[in-house]
This record gives sequence, structure tokens and C-alpha cells, in this order.
Amino acid sequence: MKRITLGNSGQMVPSIVVGCMRLGDMDPQGLNRFIHTALEHGANYFDHADIYGNGICEEHFGTALRGDTSICREDLILQSKCGIRQGYYDSSKEYLLRSVEGILKRLQTDYLDVLLIHRPDALTEPEEVAAAFDELYHSGKVRQFGVSNHKPMQIELLKRYVRQPLLVNQLQFSLPVSNMVANGMEVNMDTTGAIDRDGSVLDYSRLNDMTIQAWSPFQAPNWSGCFLGDDRYHELNRELNALAEKYGVSTTTIAAAWILRHPANMQLITGTANESRLTEIIRATDIQLTRQEWYRLYLSAGHPLP
Repeated sequence: MKRITLGNSGQMVPSIVVGCMRLGDMDPQGLNRFIHTALEHGANYFDHADIYGNGICEEHFGTALRGDTSICREDLILQSKCGIRQGYYDSSKEYLLRSVEGILKRLQTDYLDVLLIHRPDALTEPEEVAAAFDELYHSGKVRQFGVSNHKPMQIELLKRYVRQPLLVNQLQFSLPVSNMVANGMEVNMDTTGAIDRDGSVLDYSRLNDMTIQAWSPFQAPNWSGCFLGDDRYHELNRELNALAEKYGVSTTTIAAAWILRHPANMQLITGTANESRLTEIIRATDIQLTRQEWYRLYLSAGHPLP
């Protein structure tokens, strides 16, 4: 398993994060087996959110861990997110503290390794976020912090008040959904990719030692399904198949390796409850695509080079 530094913390973590959004429907035995499969491959970083299954995913995960004495809590990196409520976002101190209490109870743990603000809240009062983070940090309930789906200036606003380093930003990223790359290449063009939708978040993250965690790494634009095997992406799948044959892996592995090839040293969030698919994704950490291969895939996904 390839390991990277999480933000500027100095902590080494796996480049694959096990996304837990789809674990709520698994039976206890299947979930326990899935967790062990991840751990056997060095994937000990698990990503949750309080809204996944309305808390069911965290609850089932916590039960699976509590009943397995072979798994040591200190060997795991548990991350969760909060701030999305029914019909609105909430980054108030009261809600952040209450949400973390619920997360810890469901996961049956005394602390979170990482807590993220799930979405930017238009009514964010950064002083309240800072106060909540201080209380969570000094009580030992949360060790490290970050954000999800935030733009650079939103992060800067938080950093003006928050005392703890913001180590992570979760962002949607896949071969077809890669505006944060396209924006940096289609400079001074009138093409779609030239539109700055995120404030140069990729360069900002690299300059500020924030780790990007890529979510929905196999998702097509506009939530229109997985691009793997989709006829709408015939050219992309042709290139994926050719490289999969060359490296002796699946197209899933190659699509994941494309993300991990970027020098920003991103983490990839798996988002699957299937053991074989999980291992296919993990195999991507052993593959280093060439520069030419990376660009061939990028172009075949429909992105132009100026």
C-alpha cells in the first residue's frame, strides 16, 4: 500500500481511504469480512459521515469493531463528517459538538482521528467553528480537522479563526469530472474547462499542504452513473481497456491509478461495499502510469489540450 503524508501533520496514511457510505445494508458477518479485507491490504483509513444511512453506517461499523477483539482501535484511522442536516447546512458550535457526540456513540469509540465539515455553510460563523474545534480537540474527542467540498477562500476564512491545522479537503474527482485539472490547463481559453469553478483549489491545496481526498472516483458528470463500461465514454473505455490489458489489472484499477498518479498525492475514497472491487482499487497503488498514459486517458475522457 502506497502511503502519503496527511496534510502537513507528518502522519503517514494510506493513499486509499475506505468510504463507508454503502456499508449500512451489509450483514454483520459480511461487514466484518469487508473490514478485515481492507486491513489485510493496508487500508486502515475509514471515512464516514453522520448522514450516511442516517447514522446506520456508523452504527453498524461500530458494532462490527466492538465485537472483534482482533482489531485494535489504535491501528485504525477513523474519519467522519458533519454539517448536513435535513434541508440545510449547520456549522454552529452547538450542532458540531452534538453531532460528534452522536458519531462517537455510533462508532463506539472515544475519539475521531479526523473530523471534516461536510459542506460549506452559507451562515458559517468561523468563530463558532473555532470554538467547537477547540473544545473537541482539548477534550481529546477529535485529533485532527479538515473540510469537504470547500473553496480556497472559504478555507482561508476558517483558518483566520481556527487554531488547528486544516489537513484535508474532500473533493469530487474522476476522469470525466476533473475541472480542477482542466481549469489549470485551459488557461486563457473560452472552453468549458477554462471556467474557474473552485478557486484553483488544486494548486491551493498543494501550496498549503492540504491533502485532497477524491470522492466518487468512477462517477460521470451530473450524477449520471459510473463511466466504466458506459457507451457514452467509448473512447475512454477503449483506452482503459488497453491499459488494463497492459498492466494485467481491471479498468477500475487503471481509473484509480490515474487519480493516484497526480503529483498532488491525493487520497482516493473507494465508496464500494464489494470486496473484489475494493481490492481492484487498492491494486492501483502498485501502478505508476507514465506521463503519456495519464494524458491519453485525460484526452479520451473528452478534455482538450489548448
